[in-house]
Amino acid sequence: MTGKGRYTDDIRMDNQAYAAFVRSPHAHARVAGIDTSAAEGMDGVVAVLNGRQLTGDGIGNIICGWAVTSKDGSPMNMGAWSALATDTVRYVGDAVAVVIADSPAEAQLAAEAVEVEYEELPVLVSTLDALAEGAAQIHDNAPGNLIYDWEIGDAAATDAALAGSAHVTEMRITNNRLSPNAMEPRSAVAIYDSGEDHYTLYTTSQNPHVARLVLSAFYNIAPEHKLRVIAPDVGGGFGSKIFIYPEEITCLWASMKTGRSVKWTAGRGEAFMTDAHGRDHITTAKMGFDAEGRITGFKIDTIANFGAYMSLFSSSVPTYLYATLLSGQYDIANIHCNVRAVYTNTVPVDAYRGAGRPEACFVVERMMETAARELRLDPADLRRRNFITEFPHQTPVIMAYDAGDFGGNMDKAQAAADVAGFAARKAEAAARGKLRGLGYSAYIEACGIAPSAAVGSLGAGVGLWESAEVRVNPVGTVEVLTGSHSHGQGHETTFAQIVAERFGIPVDNVQVIHGDTDKVQFGMGTYGSRSGAVGMSAIVKAMDKVEAKVRKIAAHQLEASESDIVIEAGEVKVAGTDRKMAWHEVGLAAYLAHNLPEGMEPGLKEGAFYDPTNFTFPAGVYIAEVEIDPDTGVTEIVRFTAADDFGTIINPMIVEGQVHGGVAQGIGQAMLEHVVYDSDGQLLTGSYMDYTMPRADDLPSYTLEHNTTVCPGNPLGMKGCGEAGAIGTPPAVINAITDAIGTNDLEMPATPQAVWRALRAVSAPVAAE
Repeated sequence: MTGKGRYTDDIRMDNQAYAAFVRSPHAHARVAGIDTSAAEGMDGVVAVLNGRQLTGDGIGNIICGWAVTSKDGSPMNMGAWSALATDTVRYVGDAVAVVIADSPAEAQLAAEAVEVEYEELPVLVSTLDALAEGAAQIHDNAPGNLIYDWEIGDAAATDAALAGSAHVTEMRITNNRLSPNAMEPRSAVAIYDSGEDHYTLYTTSQNPHVARLVLSAFYNIAPEHKLRVIAPDVGGGFGSKIFIYPEEITCLWASMKTGRSVKWTAGRGEAFMTDAHGRDHITTAKMGFDAEGRITGFKIDTIANFGAYMSLFSSSVPTYLYATLLSGQYDIANIHCNVRAVYTNTVPVDAYRGAGRPEACFVVERMMETAARELRLDPADLRRRNFITEFPHQTPVIMAYDAGDFGGNMDKAQAAADVAGFAARKAEAAARGKLRGLGYSAYIEACGIAPSAAVGSLGAGVGLWESAEVRVNPVGTVEVLTGSHSHGQGHETTFAQIVAERFGIPVDNVQVIHGDTDKVQFGMGTYGSRSGAVGMSAIVKAMDKVEAKVRKIAAHQLEASESDIVIEAGEVKVAGTDRKMAWHEVGLAAYLAHNLPEGMEPGLKEGAFYDPTNFTFPAGVYIAEVEIDPDTGVTEIVRFTAADDFGTIINPMIVEGQVHGGVAQGIGQAMLEHVVYDSDGQLLTGSYMDYTMPRADDLPSYTLEHNTTVCPGNPLGMKGCGEAGAIGTPPAVINAITDAIGTNDLEMPATPQAVWRALRAVSAPVAAE
């Protein structure tokens, strides 16, 4: 806000050169030849490099880091993905060469002068067509474009439950493809020091240590001890900056090849066609009910579009992050989900804010709302009949919910939304010629993916713990080194808060350090709403150790029992006496080491690694109220209420900001955003002229409520809040719109045109009669 942030694009080295990528204009083609002669002779050009040179230097292919096994026991079919394509391009934007030059303009002009001969191949874009007989084959090792065919749950029991149901609701549901659009485009500055044989990478990363690990162990850039990764200020991520992309790999390699620092920053057009997209599921679902409206069984079949290649965590999103949440907030004895992942000639798809949880919530909550209408029951009443009420609760799809108050969330949401007054508001809107609708969404998500042993058994290629080190300096100031990464979450505030409160010192005396692999111990980064429940828990564990040592030092110097020592208001005291030491005096004593307990080491810093025992389960109820102009299909969200259970809240303002942002992105998906390709694989929504982002006047004022149940699985009782808004909002909005227009047949995004067409479809049979 003040212009004092330091982002990757702000980094400038003395010998700075710039990269521009030569990208395929075709969605699927053979690379028959590359002529770089014209480009190499242009002003300012340092080098023009291609994929064969890159692979010839031993740079490895990009990997997917979560192994998913098909239901027949076969491994997933991971196609080869080189940072620079060597023989085949598989989506528009796939890079085939890179130009290194003295300025960005010279690099771009030279990139345009590189001549590439392509032999075009058949193109596949549609998710549904991917598995069709005769479809274009994207990777030779994935017959029929199938990556895996995976299942969870008991198919036979679920089929039997549906067969015996009094009512079955069936739907086909599409979850539209999205572009992440972080405010800061991706960027990289790579530096190779030939004297030290050492690499440094400044990059827009959510998890710099994982980036260093993968760059070293799998892409063979350099051994870990010769590679430093720094993620400075990062302007938003939303999951899209978890992954290691071709550009970071290429810049590091090009720096070594040229002896120059190499910098690349995506233009917004490049971002649209290279940043990992999100969502893109097509699902058919059946939900059975008994005569009392209790769910008997839930059967789901999903096709997930992965695009042209498997990105780092893509395989886990429609499996362990999606299907395991299909019980929602409901007590469902029988669930079966089958997921088929497919390749297409489109940008790779991976985690985007919520990552699988929004897709699951949308399926569950659209089904519940539609079933309520078919059963002629109040949508809130149907949900209440099926809410889980006793905890812990084991679902049939892995998850064990540890705590919650789903009915209480509904109570708070309905009261805040004034549901009782909706009928009057609907009548008043009708008098003005407007349609008014109310929609519910009862979401649950799983955050802080854990424990590491469990996710490892499910195919995860990394542990999902977190680390922290708390350093008390001789003057009493505190440095917190965290393996989490802040890119808009406010860690510098909340992490400092818990330390300041614990030790009774001013928050300005606490510094939070993150994002540099040479400064901070190995950590797993920020994603999946894990930084509070996992990252802050690691800090608490480290503070426990610091406090124990402080008590020992103070007890020794004040001649008291450790059990009588209390820490408050910046002082370390003997309870019930006037004997005390100032906080900074204890710090100084630890480093002077003149009078320490026998056998105690000098210094006052402690580290901790925290591996959770379970996921955390934030949950809530969202209620959207919309008003629609039937002549134009224009929809206005006139009220939006969010009642969330995030467990313990450290900083209410930051939590509200997270919810506001998530709801805005959820409204964007529900009403505006959609990545669209034509049949040739050309991206039609490659700029803000065509890809519609929500603006301020698209968003309502939000009413936020909190209903707290403490999470028993971590020392702070936290659950996570960063993704809730993006998870719970889309079904609430679509349910409200379909309530207003009188049809369940509406897909996202509910643009004015889509709503107008749905209204015409509803009225057409009446007009015909």
